[in-house]
Amino acid sequence: MSIQPLFEPVEDDMRAVDALIRQRLNSDVVLINTLGEYIIASGGKRLRPALVLLAARASGYTGDQHHLLATIIEFIHTATLLHDDVVDESTLRRGRDTANTLWGNDASVLTGDFLYSRAFQMMVELDSFQIMRVLADATNRIAEGEVMQLMHSHNPDLAENDYLEVVDRKTASLFAAGCRLAAELAGCDAARCDAMATYGRHLGVAFQVIDDSLDYGRGDGDYGKNVGDDLAEGKATLPLIRALSQVEAAVGEPIRRALRDGDRDALDDVLKAIESTDAMEYTCGRAEGEADKAVAALDVFDESPFKATLVSLAEFSVQRRY
Repeated sequence: MSIQPLFEPVEDDMRAVDALIRQRLNSDVVLINTLGEYIIASGGKRLRPALVLLAARASGYTGDQHHLLATIIEFIHTATLLHDDVVDESTLRRGRDTANTLWGNDASVLTGDFLYSRAFQMMVELDSFQIMRVLADATNRIAEGEVMQLMHSHNPDLAENDYLEVVDRKTASLFAAGCRLAAELAGCDAARCDAMATYGRHLGVAFQVIDDSLDYGRGDGDYGKNVGDDLAEGKATLPLIRALSQVEAAVGEPIRRALRDGDRDALDDVLKAIESTDAMEYTCGRAEGEADKAVAALDVFDESPFKATLVSLAEFSVQRRY
């Protein structure tokens, strides 16, 4: 299942955003250009900018400022990825070497800083205090989520609610911000802006929960991550949290030890423990519940091809295998 056909209703908008991404990545600093071109060539689903474009059109927007907003959201997201890969010491993303592997941690962190600052330059161009406020709050919540995840690293006793709080901050907050601002660009009232933000937040949670399940073998060859990366990084995600809550202490010990040690070599034992419970079924069920809430939030919007695609994106978020 590919996500690209879902972007057809905003195909022209996506081309405009891709051109704007290239234009705004440009710098007179050679290393930034080199690293920026590599990031563009690495592809990615472009889900977040597409989400902004679709949310704006579903809200009745007819202008073109949503192109700039979508680019801002993508720059913020890409900056977080560059920083994440350094923190996690990742070597692979989207099936390619990470930027920190090729150019080192310093270049990756500083280029991430460039993307953040360029995003805020573009926010000023939109000349809206509300846009700056929402995105400033969102980037702050993302940073808090990163620190919370670091605090919970290698902790086999992480509670499900604490895990979901990290997901809400790290991933869902940017989804929600992009969707809210798309509706605000369209001049929607407060209730519909809140509804679109609710859609984005629940979609973001569903997307991340499924992403975490893919780390334990549900994905295909297009996923672009090494299976067991989260385990090696000591991240307690929902499949492991659920499995630990279901098994006897002796059966769960391989999971607990592997998380504490970041031991990818224990992956087979961990997978067996997961498979002995309903962990994957439970994880997917939680994601499906979030996707259902996202779809329900769209009830206040008129039917359109754009709204239909937002519904399809929620369905895709829990069916995907990459």
